[in-house]
Amino acid sequence: MAMTSAPVALTEPGALTIRAWRDYDEDACALPGMGLGTVEVTGPAEDRAARLWELGVRRVQFAEEIDLTAVDDADAAAQAVRRLCLIRDLTAHAVLVQWRLRLPAEPDDGWRDLGHLQPPGTLTGPVDPAAALTQWREQHYLCKCLWRQGPGFVQIRDRRWGDLRRFTAEEPAYHRAIARLAYGAPPSAVPEAVAADFLQERLVRRTGPLLWWLPYRVNRWIQEAMAI
Repeated sequence: MAMTSAPVALTEPGALTIRAWRDYDEDACALPGMGLGTVEVTGPAEDRAARLWELGVRRVQFAEEIDLTAVDDADAAAQAVRRLCLIRDLTAHAVLVQWRLRLPAEPDDGWRDLGHLQPPGTLTGPVDPAAALTQWREQHYLCKCLWRQGPGFVQIRDRRWGDLRRFTAEEPAYHRAIARLAYGAPPSAVPEAVAADFLQERLVRRTGPLLWWLPYRVNRWIQEAMAI
């Protein structure tokens, strides 16, 4: 990852550019030495959030709105998924994320698929975006939709809908599908029945021609792990 004092062009396929700071508090971020400037986020997708955390990043800002109404093009879909997956992984690390989101016109609860992510600063698309964004902010907390790997099983705990929905998968096909969809893949990359199960439970989201995995593996517990 490279840090500069001014925006840089993407020089690596799949790279993302963000602004970063060393603290959560906006006033603290204005102090000398707290700003990390513009960071070009490169390297394996699964390592990016952890590497930012190790650099001391506690607050990030995405300059461009993530527009999920313009993802029919494969490249645009891939770029949107990369950003959303980074927000997902940063949320898991308890990094404060400033971003903006535009959703397709869809039912008012359509935002709940993403309701476990750090709430965006602005939301466009729902019938009543102000009400949806207020709900998102008021109801968000860490560990809202997570998964963990056990010996021979994967367990997902999902509280995006107000109650606890727990899923346990022991079949290897589901484990492989999670790995393949972690950072976006075409539906053909996983068995049709597995993709259908994940879509039915809204554990994956379709973005253009891609499916991507929504729950995150938490890195910062809000209380003892057994209570989550």
